[in-house]
Amino acid sequence: MSRKKHQTSKISPIVENRKAKFNFFIEDTLECGISLEGSEVKSLRSSKSSIAESYAAVENGELWLINSFIPNYSHSKTFTHEDKRPRKLLVKKKQLSRLWQATGRDGMTLVPLRIYFNEKGMAKTLIGIAKGKKAPDKREVEKARDWKKQKLRLLKEKF
Repeated sequence: MSRKKHQTSKISPIVENRKAKFNFFIEDTLECGISLEGSEVKSLRSSKSSIAESYAAVENGELWLINSFIPNYSHSKTFTHEDKRPRKLLVKKKQLSRLWQATGRDGMTLVPLRIYFNEKGMAKTLIGIAKGKKAPDKREVEKARDWKKQKLRLLKEKF
Protein backbone atom coordinates (compact mmCIF):
# COMPACT_ATOMS: atom_id res chain seq x y z
CA MET A 1 0.00 0.00 0.00
CA SER A 2 1.34 3.39 -0.89
CA ARG A 3 1.21 6.31 1.46
CA LYS A 4 -0.08 9.69 0.47
CA LYS A 5 2.65 12.27 0.20
CA HIS A 6 2.06 15.59 1.85
CA GLN A 7 2.01 18.26 -0.79
CA THR A 8 3.46 21.56 0.27
CA SER A 9 1.21 24.20 -1.18
CA LYS A 10 1.80 27.88 -0.96
CA ILE A 11 -0.57 29.29 1.66
CA SER A 12 -1.40 32.92 1.09
CA PRO A 13 -2.17 34.87 4.26
CA ILE A 14 -5.59 36.43 4.64
CA VAL A 15 -4.40 38.94 7.20
CA GLU A 16 -0.75 39.81 7.79
CA ASN A 17 0.89 41.96 10.44
CA ARG A 18 3.59 43.65 8.36
CA LYS A 19 4.80 45.94 11.11
CA ALA A 20 5.57 43.04 13.46
CA LYS A 21 8.96 42.30 11.90
CA PHE A 22 9.83 46.00 11.96
CA ASN A 23 8.82 46.57 15.60
CA PHE A 24 9.93 43.24 17.10
CA PHE A 25 12.70 40.65 16.98
CA ILE A 26 10.77 37.43 16.22
CA GLU A 27 12.56 34.64 18.11
CA ASP A 28 10.16 31.73 17.58
CA THR A 29 6.84 31.05 15.86
CA LEU A 30 3.92 28.78 16.62
CA GLU A 31 0.94 27.81 14.48
CA CYS A 32 -2.32 27.58 16.40
CA GLY A 33 -5.99 27.24 15.60
CA ILE A 34 -8.51 29.99 16.21
CA SER A 35 -12.05 29.63 17.49
CA LEU A 36 -14.38 31.60 15.21
CA GLU A 37 -18.10 31.98 14.65
CA GLY A 38 -19.64 31.31 11.24
CA SER A 39 -20.01 34.95 10.24
CA GLU A 40 -16.39 35.59 11.23
CA VAL A 41 -15.15 32.87 8.89
CA LYS A 42 -17.17 34.31 6.01
CA SER A 43 -15.85 37.77 6.82
CA LEU A 44 -12.25 36.50 6.96
CA ARG A 45 -12.61 35.03 3.48
CA SER A 46 -13.44 38.53 2.19
CA SER A 47 -10.00 39.72 3.53
CA LYS A 48 -11.06 42.96 5.17
CA SER A 49 -9.82 42.23 8.68
CA SER A 50 -6.79 43.52 10.59
CA ILE A 51 -4.37 42.28 13.25
CA ALA A 52 -2.06 45.29 13.17
CA GLU A 53 -2.80 46.39 16.74
CA SER A 54 -3.57 42.98 18.23
CA TYR A 55 -1.62 40.77 20.60
CA ALA A 56 -1.95 37.37 22.25
CA ALA A 57 -2.13 36.81 25.99
CA VAL A 58 -2.36 33.85 28.35
CA GLU A 59 -5.31 34.37 30.71
CA ASN A 60 -6.81 31.76 33.07
CA GLY A 61 -4.86 28.92 31.47
CA GLU A 62 -6.03 29.77 27.93
CA LEU A 63 -4.48 31.67 25.03
CA TRP A 64 -6.50 34.62 23.66
CA LEU A 65 -6.14 36.85 20.61
CA ILE A 66 -7.00 40.34 21.82
CA ASN A 67 -7.90 43.47 19.84
CA SER A 68 -8.08 41.83 16.40
CA PHE A 69 -10.59 43.36 14.01
CA ILE A 70 -12.89 41.12 11.95
CA PRO A 71 -15.79 43.15 10.51
CA ASN A 72 -19.36 41.92 10.36
CA TYR A 73 -20.24 39.84 7.31
CA SER A 74 -22.48 41.97 5.10
CA HIS A 75 -24.91 39.16 4.18
CA SER A 76 -25.53 37.84 7.70
CA LYS A 77 -28.77 39.14 9.15
CA THR A 78 -29.41 37.64 12.58
CA PHE A 79 -26.18 35.95 13.67
CA THR A 80 -23.59 38.71 13.79
CA HIS A 81 -20.52 39.04 15.98
CA GLU A 82 -18.59 41.79 17.75
CA ASP A 83 -15.81 43.32 15.66
CA LYS A 84 -13.06 43.39 18.30
CA ARG A 85 -14.01 40.59 20.68
CA PRO A 86 -11.28 38.39 22.24
CA ARG A 87 -10.91 35.15 20.30
CA LYS A 88 -9.64 31.92 21.79
CA LEU A 89 -6.51 30.42 20.25
CA LEU A 90 -6.24 26.65 20.28
CA VAL A 91 -2.90 25.19 21.41
CA LYS A 92 -1.78 22.12 23.32
CA LYS A 93 -1.00 22.41 27.04
CA LYS A 94 2.71 21.83 26.48
CA GLN A 95 2.85 24.65 23.92
CA LEU A 96 0.82 26.89 26.23
CA SER A 97 3.26 26.37 29.09
CA ARG A 98 6.16 27.17 26.75
CA LEU A 99 4.43 30.42 25.72
CA TRP A 100 3.70 31.26 29.37
CA GLN A 101 7.38 30.81 30.26
CA ALA A 102 8.48 32.89 27.27
CA THR A 103 6.25 35.81 28.23
CA GLY A 104 7.54 35.60 31.79
CA ARG A 105 11.00 36.54 30.55
CA ASP A 106 11.98 40.18 30.35
CA GLY A 107 10.50 42.06 27.39
CA MET A 108 8.92 39.09 25.59
CA THR A 109 5.43 39.31 24.08
CA LEU A 110 3.17 37.22 21.84
CA VAL A 111 2.49 38.88 18.50
CA PRO A 112 0.14 37.50 15.83
CA LEU A 113 2.02 37.49 12.52
CA ARG A 114 -0.72 36.30 10.18
CA ILE A 115 -4.07 34.56 9.89
CA TYR A 116 -4.62 32.12 7.03
CA PHE A 117 -6.60 29.07 5.93
CA ASN A 118 -4.61 25.83 5.69
CA GLU A 119 -5.03 23.13 3.03
CA LYS A 120 -8.05 21.67 4.85
CA GLY A 121 -9.78 25.06 5.00
CA MET A 122 -9.24 25.56 8.74
CA ALA A 123 -8.42 29.05 10.01
CA LYS A 124 -4.94 29.17 11.58
CA THR A 125 -2.95 31.90 13.31
CA LEU A 126 0.82 32.20 13.30
CA ILE A 127 1.97 33.59 16.66
CA GLY A 128 5.48 34.92 17.17
CA ILE A 129 7.35 35.06 20.47
CA ALA A 130 8.94 38.46 20.13
CA LYS A 131 11.10 41.03 21.88
CA GLY A 132 10.56 44.72 21.21
CA LYS A 133 13.06 46.71 19.17
CA LYS A 134 14.36 50.06 20.25
CA ALA A 135 14.81 53.04 17.89
CA PRO A 136 18.52 52.39 17.08
CA ASP A 137 17.72 48.79 16.13
CA LYS A 138 14.98 49.96 13.76
CA ARG A 139 17.39 52.42 12.13
CA GLU A 140 19.94 49.66 11.55
CA VAL A 141 17.32 47.52 9.85
CA GLU A 142 16.34 50.44 7.65
CA LYS A 143 19.98 51.12 6.72
CA ALA A 144 20.53 47.46 5.81
CA ARG A 145 17.36 47.40 3.68
CA ASP A 146 18.34 50.62 1.87
CA TRP A 147 21.87 49.35 1.26
CA LYS A 148 20.47 46.12 -0.20
CA LYS A 149 18.28 48.10 -2.60
CA GLN A 150 21.20 50.33 -3.56
CA LYS A 151 23.44 47.31 -4.24
CA LEU A 152 20.81 45.84 -6.56
CA ARG A 153 20.53 49.13 -8.44
CA LEU A 154 24.31 49.38 -8.80
CA LEU A 155 24.59 45.82 -10.05
CA LYS A 156 21.73 46.39 -12.49
CA GLU A 157 23.44 49.50 -13.92
CA LYS A 158 26.79 47.76 -14.19
CA PHE A 159 25.51 44.77 -16.17
